[in-house]
Amino acid sequence: MRKLFVLAFAVAVVVSCNNSSNESSDSETAETENIAEENTEDLIKEYDPHRGEGKFEEVEISDELDEEKVAKGEVIFDAKCSSCHKLSDEMLVGPGFKGVTERRSPVWMMNFLTNTDEMIDLDPELQDQLEICMVRMPDQGLEDDEARAIVEFLRKNDGV
Repeated sequence: MRKLFVLAFAVAVVVSCNNSSNESSDSETAETENIAEENTEDLIKEYDPHRGEGKFEEVEISDELDEEKVAKGEVIFDAKCSSCHKLSDEMLVGPGFKGVTERRSPVWMMNFLTNTDEMIDLDPELQDQLEICMVRMPDQGLEDDEARAIVEFLRKNDGV
């Protein structure tokens, strides 16, 4: 009988320790999630939908197309973009690109192309687009000059 009592006591101690540990862990997890939500809310409040989120504050755009950048942008588009995007307004996996340079500023496009994940998390229009497309655009790992070349290629596509 005494062995049974000792065994029952040991089980009770182990269960008690696990419950208090789980409660503490659950409490810490909830607190961490609350902090993350507050930080995200702060970022969303500061988000500028005309600029986007990223390192670009300004992008120099000439009235004339830079044909060298256009050619480079076309090669990059063919390799990294064309499987999901068309140059028309027709949606494939993602939206078509026709008119994108009229809807979006060069700064926004540069920030999106080089900071895709954060932009999708913060931009309400991108989140709405994600609900339509159902596929999150992957970060393509573009260098700044590659993103700029794509912007120039899209300008040509829009008849600049």
